[in-house]
Amino acid sequence: MIKIRCSKLGDIMTSAKSKKEPLSQSAKTYMQELFLENTYGIKKEFWSRYTEKGKAVEKESLELASDVLDLNIPFWHLESEIQDTFENDYITGSVDALHDNKVIEIKSSFDGTTFPWFENELPNKNYYYQCQGYLWLTGADHCILTYCLVNTPEDIVIDEIRKEHWKLKLISDDEEVESYVRAKHNFDHIPKEKRVKKYIIEKNEAIWDLIKEKVELCREYYNTLK
Repeated sequence: MIKIRCSKLGDIMTSAKSKKEPLSQSAKTYMQELFLENTYGIKKEFWSRYTEKGKAVEKESLELASDVLDLNIPFWHLESEIQDTFENDYITGSVDALHDNKVIEIKSSFDGTTFPWFENELPNKNYYYQCQGYLWLTGADHCILTYCLVNTPEDIVIDEIRKEHWKLKLISDDEEVESYVRAKHNFDHIPKEKRVKKYIIEKNEAIWDLIKEKVELCREYYNTLK
């Protein structure tokens, strides 16, 4: 029986365009990708500059969140590169941190334009379902989903500088372009308290029941692909 990764719950929980359709197109697409991966080893690799930075600065962002929000995450957890993985009969997932009966989920913004400076409500609905999955799996009371704004690693900044030169059709290096890109990815001038934005997500067992229903529908569709 297939299980859905928490990071993909947003895909299966979206509503179909027609009320007659039990699953949305995004849910069907995910099932097709999962079928190809499980059956033929054809795995769709998801990579972007956003995910690249997210993985590179995860520990730094977790440390920043722990410091600013006074989470007191144990030192050994911050040093560990191994995430805690959980699963039940329907879903599976790895949390960034689990401490004091709460899940800490970290989202590292790519630059200052993607950080939710003024949003009081969670900007991405998919993250809500992801966190609900974690709460279901761990039995924690709530999830602290935290956006963090930390400096972009140098190798990624250099790559962004190259892309900006290419976009502007510049053959030789331009100092103004480099300064512009570097300014977009360095936040040392901003107080650390301003570079952390948290959203509290309380457990909702009614949502878990809806997830169960969607997973069952996904399994039925998955079996038709065979």
